[in-house]
Amino acid sequence: VQLQASGGGLVQAGGSLRLSCAASGRTFSSYDMAWFRQAPGKEREFVAAISGSGYSIYYADSVKGRFTISRDNAKNTVYLQMNSLKPEDTAVYYCARITGWTPGGPYGMTYWGKGTQVTVSS
Repeated sequence: VQLQASGGGLVQAGGSLRLSCAASGRTFSSYDMAWFRQAPGKEREFVAAISGSGYSIYYADSVKGRFTISRDNAKNTVYLQMNSLKPEDTAVYYCARITGWTPGGPYGMTYWGKGTQVTVSS
C-alpha cells in the first residue's frame, strides 16, 4: 500500500487548505484512515480519523469544529478540509491507514504516507 499526501502550503491565519491522500490498492474502502501531524520539535499527534465506510469520524479536540475529514472510496482518496487555520496548526501532515480507534486514540497505524507541509502565518 502506498499513500501520497498533497495539498499543503503557506496560508495566512484564518485561511483554509484542503489536503488529499491518495492510496494504492483495491481494498481502500475496507480500511479506516487517519491524519496526523508533527510540528517542529514535537511528537507526532493524531488529527482525525474516518471509518472505511465514511460513516464514523473522530477528531482531536484541537481541530474539532475547524477541520473536516472525508473520503471518496471511488477515488481511493481521503481528504482533510482545514478551515480557520491558526499558526499552531503549522506542521507536516501525514495520512495513515489504521486498524481502528478507541476513545484513547487510533491504533494499528500500518502504513504511512510521506507528509505534506502546512505553514500558517500570523
